[in-house]
Amino acid sequence: DVQLVESGGGSVQAGGSLRLFCAVSGYTYNRRCIGWFRQAPGKERGGVATTYTGGGSTYYADSVKGRFTISHDSAKNRVYLQMNSLSPDDTALYYCAARGDSCSSRPLTEMGYKFWGQGTQVTVS
Repeated sequence: DVQLVESGGGSVQAGGSLRLFCAVSGYTYNRRCIGWFRQAPGKERGGVATTYTGGGSTYYADSVKGRFTISHDSAKNRVYLQMNSLSPDDTALYYCAARGDSCSSRPLTEMGYKFWGQGTQVTVS
């Protein structure tokens, strides 16, 4: 079975940092589009950052550019999200998701993402 398991969430003060982890198993990791999405209370889920594991291309939502960095480790089948300069607006449930293409088409929308994790909560106060 395909599993995406997120970890690393927690509570942090504004201006602080967190690093999220997404462990991928049961899925061919290479040459996939894997990314992070988030959903705040009362809001729709939206894309935060995605990366193509076959080439390293990255894509970011405007709201996180310059503050968040997505990376991955092919040897460990893990995707990371380093979040700096956090603000209360970043408070949300963060999900890891994967789809089987090169992130070439609208990588920050939910379109085509077949596999999702359960989410990890990030709270910024």
